[in-house]
Amino acid sequence: MSRSAPRPPSLAERIYARLKDDIFEFRLMPGDRFSEGEVAERMSASRTPVRQALHRLQREGFLDVHFRSGWQVRPLDFAQFDELYELRILLELDAVRRLCQRPNDEQPPALQALARTWMVRKENQLQDGSAVSRLDEAFHCQLLEAAGNREMARVHREVSEKIRILRRLDFTQARRIELTYAEHGQILEAILTHRSEEAQQLLKSHIEVSQAEVHSITLHKLYAARQRVERMPE
Repeated sequence: MSRSAPRPPSLAERIYARLKDDIFEFRLMPGDRFSEGEVAERMSASRTPVRQALHRLQREGFLDVHFRSGWQVRPLDFAQFDELYELRILLELDAVRRLCQRPNDEQPPALQALARTWMVRKENQLQDGSAVSRLDEAFHCQLLEAAGNREMARVHREVSEKIRILRRLDFTQARRIELTYAEHGQILEAILTHRSEEAQQLLKSHIEVSQAEVHSITLHKLYAARQRVERMPE
């Protein structure tokens, strides 16, 4: 029996994806306000799918709605981000511990694939911050998936999405791109050679550096990042 073709995304799903991308790419900034009508006009859509998309983003914690004054991109909540980073560290350290305990013949192929991406010469490293940011998030998510606990991997993906805007901002700095390649390579080498304590310490330090960068974020830095993104060639 042939499999049916995947269902194309609905208009509400497409609007949802575009708005979320606007948030992650700094086209919509924390604290920005707008109305359903403004989104409907920009998306050339009726208000019903726009409202569905907005309420979905509200449920996921990206937007707030205010009586009479419309919608707002949720302001940065650094206390919440600290809690999310703490949870992320616990999940990833457990994943690394599990991976280091596996014998070589049971290591998932995903680890070798990650090594081919990150353990490369400097001239083969990507320099586009947006691309490296996506690869960085995938690296950490794939560690959880490779460890084998699907529920932990699911929670980790949700945490990763909630802090994505901060990690995206981190990769507007060239030095962070170079450091990420080096640190990911060191983490992978320690996992592949079963040096569990070292791998966990390397991973913890790697995430804590990113967490420390969060506390240096200001609205000025966010607007500067948006300007850099807007100047990038298509």
